[in-house]
Amino acid sequence: MRLPFAPLPLLLFVSLLVLLVAIVQVGALTLAFDKLGLSAESGFVLLFASLFGSAINVPLFSVRAEAPPADVVPVAMRGLLRHMARGFHGRTLIAINVGGGLIPVLFSLYLVTRGGLPPLPVLLVIGIVAGMSHLISRPLPGVGIGMPLFVAPITAALAALLISPEHAAPVAYVGGTLGVLIGADLARLGDIRRMGTPLAAIGGAGTFDGIFMTGIVAVLLT
Repeated sequence: MRLPFAPLPLLLFVSLLVLLVAIVQVGALTLAFDKLGLSAESGFVLLFASLFGSAINVPLFSVRAEAPPADVVPVAMRGLLRHMARGFHGRTLIAINVGGGLIPVLFSLYLVTRGGLPPLPVLLVIGIVAGMSHLISRPLPGVGIGMPLFVAPITAALAALLISPEHAAPVAYVGGTLGVLIGADLARLGDIRRMGTPLAAIGGAGTFDGIFMTGIVAVLLT
């Protein structure tokens, strides 16, 4: 089966995984997990479930879509992506990525329902991050929705510190994950019809540059 990524980016991905393990050893991710009320063991389970879940997309529905113009992949990305193995035939399958979408959402719901998080600050931070994410995200025909990596976590962290300093870490995580999901993914479903991509996965950027890491970085900034 032909991989969607060229060998060099795959090597970079593996290197990033090794780097993340090293970061855990010096305590950065452990600190984030501790702020969220997780033990180191539970944090590892969450991390690796998200990692392996990033390879799984759960189909939801399909929509009619326009074909993309020729040669639409940005120059900076042409060395990273192969041509899509799956051809475009006039419809886009909408799915949710397990590692980058489903797991972060379920964990956010867990943080909210386990008690202690005031609902109004949570909703305010989600709204602020959603608005910022929608403002700075852009549809990339033939590729997906793109946005700068660190804008959402910085926004979530600052908003949580200002609005709910006593619950800053969990509020930043929930606001960062659900805010990006709503603002950059759900609010841009209408743009999917004009992107000419065979698959559009909610949270489909995966674990490390997607919704999961937005939440973790937001927590580390609080």
